Amino acid sequence: MMQIKTSPAPRRNAPAAVIVMIVGAFALAACGEDAPRETAEQQARAVTVVPVAARSITGSVAASGPLVPREEAAVSAEIAGYRVARVLVEPGAYVRRGQTLAVLDGALLQSQLQQQEAALAQAEVQAQQAESQAARVEGLEGQGVLSNEQIEQRQFQAQSARAQARAQAAGLADLRARQARLSVTAPVAGLVLQRNVRPGDQSGAGTTPWFVIARDGLIELRAEVSEADLARIREGQSVQVTLQNGETVQGTVRLVSPRVNAETQLGEVWIRLPNRPDIRAGGFASAAFEGGGASSLTVPETAVRYDGDGASVMVVGEDNRVKRVAVSTGARGGGLVELVRGPPAGALVVESAGSFLLENDMVRPVRASAGAATPAAKSAARPAAKTEPAK
Repeated sequence: MMQIKTSPAPRRNAPAAVIVMIVGAFALAACGEDAPRETAEQQARAVTVVPVAARSITGSVAASGPLVPREEAAVSAEIAGYRVARVLVEPGAYVRRGQTLAVLDGALLQSQLQQQEAALAQAEVQAQQAESQAARVEGLEGQGVLSNEQIEQRQFQAQSARAQARAQAAGLADLRARQARLSVTAPVAGLVLQRNVRPGDQSGAGTTPWFVIARDGLIELRAEVSEADLARIREGQSVQVTLQNGETVQGTVRLVSPRVNAETQLGEVWIRLPNRPDIRAGGFASAAFEGGGASSLTVPETAVRYDGDGASVMVVGEDNRVKRVAVSTGARGGGLVELVRGPPAGALVVESAGSFLLENDMVRPVRASAGAATPAAKSAARPAAKTEPAK
């Protein structure tokens, strides 16, 4: 059997394929040199950063305490032994200075006044008679008409009668003064807080005041503040006060206590409040002091990380890599925390400490305030360089 041999097809394209493969390998090798660096920048996590800056911590000091009248006036009857005839005001009433609050029964006193007026009139007549008799014997000493003893006796009787008349006049003045005090009046203008008297009560019985008045209706918050925070509070400082009903009012520090309780180590701060019906004496309120103290270097509270090594922040360097920096914190308030020790002003820190960043991680920082990337971030976020395809 005859076998026919076939020759393989000519490989005219083989050299060209080999050339293409070699050129492609070189191209991949050339691109591979820059690929890791560009990929690291592109894959860096975008994080929000804030600068360490001097700010005033708002509401950094919080306190609470009772609501008390700025000044109380305790009112009772000034004379004892008289029955209360009428009570004219109730708690919650605003009264003016000198307004009558209660009236005592003056029937007994009126009878005493009439008797005293009659006694005074009689004493005046007797005094005038005695003075007239003394005047008639004046200058007769040594003339033998009357003895010197008789003359001196008439002079003494005149003086005694006049003294008796003055005593009766003083007694009448006292009764008239008592009559004027039958009306119990308000010593100051203000809000009646308490009424502890009823018609029929006897004046002078007990020591409880009949009325308690808040002068001008002023109610204040007496907040108790720690000794360390007292130094950060000043007179005239604004305070946000929260009442028990949830309402907030603006107050002002009127007075800072010059002493601290030795047992509790707390000092008192008196806070002036506006006149409002829902601000009642005896209530309770809390206060947040605004703008306490001078400005200090601060960062958001969320920027501080706490672990076994203490407090720290993650600082973003010029190369966009993070570095852990230990810090010591101070006052807090308004979402800020004071850095007693830490990075300098202007340093960029990661706003959220829970970003799971490690030392030397590369990031793409974005400023929180402007909402735009920093220049360094823009550099890190620049698009990858385009490579021309191999020809």
